Amino acid sequence: MIDILKSHIERLLNRTLPENNYEFFSNLLFEKSFDKKDLIVEEGKQCNHIYFVTEGTCYLSITDEKGEEHAMQFALEGYWISDLYSFFSGKKAIYSVKALEPTKVLMLNRDSFQTVCDTLPAFDRYFRLLLQNAFIALQYRLAKTNSEDAEHRYNEFAKAFPQFIQRVPQYLIASYLGIKPQSLSRIRKDASFRK
Repeated sequence: MIDILKSHIERLLNRTLPENNYEFFSNLLFEKSFDKKDLIVEEGKQCNHIYFVTEGTCYLSITDEKGEEHAMQFALEGYWISDLYSFFSGKKAIYSVKALEPTKVLMLNRDSFQTVCDTLPAFDRYFRLLLQNAFIALQYRLAKTNSEDAEHRYNEFAKAFPQFIQRVPQYLIASYLGIKPQSLSRIRKDASFRK
């Protein structure tokens, strides 16, 4: 399980980590398992951890005043997920994270996050790159949501993330893309006719 995280870190940093650095970091992590539909992070409660998925699939969502859930992020093996608003601010979570499958994660708490970033420059750079890439992806997604039609957004998503198409329910993908599930069904049906 730890190997998938080490590979992820070294791939993003484009270098091999000294073993003692990785050992220091891995000693700050702990493993936890969740069943399908379990809440990993609960909206309205404080979120004190970030989660690296080693097995399974989960998603981050927010619920609006009408009680409608909006998917914001998906994570499967090799992805980090959390309510970063709560994690960094210390305030109550505005998002929930829920397991879509039986899921195993490596958890890192806020104090340990700060310790590793303060102590090991490679990890400070790793987490900066993660946050930077996440911010870029969010801006790109918002731009596309506001400027492109639903079919184009779905096709681009399916091309970029085929693993999500296989493992995430269609209604959540529709929510993530900002379209109605019925529209997504029609788009997928039309695409299958063109093949």
